[in-house]
Amino acid sequence: MITNQNYIESHITTDNGEKLPFLWTHGATNGHMGDGIVVYSMIQHMRYKNCVCIGTGGGYIPRIMTQARIDLHKQGIFEGNPTYSWGDIGTTYVVDPCNGVGGDSNICDMDGFYQKTFFPRFIKETSERAYYDFFVREDIMIDLLFIDGDHSYEGVKKDFDLYSKILNPNGLIMIHDTDSSYSETLIISEDSKKDFFPFDGPSKLVQELKNNDDWVVMDLFNFGNIKDKPSSTGLTILKKKW
Repeated sequence: MITNQNYIESHITTDNGEKLPFLWTHGATNGHMGDGIVVYSMIQHMRYKNCVCIGTGGGYIPRIMTQARIDLHKQGIFEGNPTYSWGDIGTTYVVDPCNGVGGDSNICDMDGFYQKTFFPRFIKETSERAYYDFFVREDIMIDLLFIDGDHSYEGVKKDFDLYSKILNPNGLIMIHDTDSSYSETLIISEDSKKDFFPFDGPSKLVQELKNNDDWVVMDLFNFGNIKDKPSSTGLTILKKKW
């Protein structure tokens, strides 16, 4: 196989064997990377360095961002100091307020597997505050932005409108949970309903952006393609027409 399955199952889709929260929303299993392979491939192909993930339950997408950059160095594409988020190969930024909205997360455990293995630059704050008081102040430009935080229309639109201002000309934005057919048919168990927040905001924003001539929009939906296997909640890729 072209992939290292042992490493994937110990470091990417699990925390050394411990299942990641929300892995299923990416259509991923212990042995299959789901949406993650798309993120990995884009960073590899475009040679992206500055990667930002807004919202993440168990650090699944940001660990792939880091691994893709490390692999580019191992492959001889990136040169210099390969320190994960402070060297010459770019940085993975994670923005998450750890406020419990949308379910429990282990991303804030600074002694946990993800933090101690992949060493992100972690901003424990709302995405709006992080934008103004971190990214703008440090004059950071983004190559790849993954939006997976506030799933209300107002929340995802605010993240898109703000962070797209600091997107590099060849950069990409990925928005998660954009397949309306998935969100509309998902069954929530009775015990989980008290913690459930609708996630129809991303799909509404994407439909709006499809009528905007400033953006190229590509949906990657696989819900229902193989009915008895996990599928993604939807991933949409956007590139600005400069």
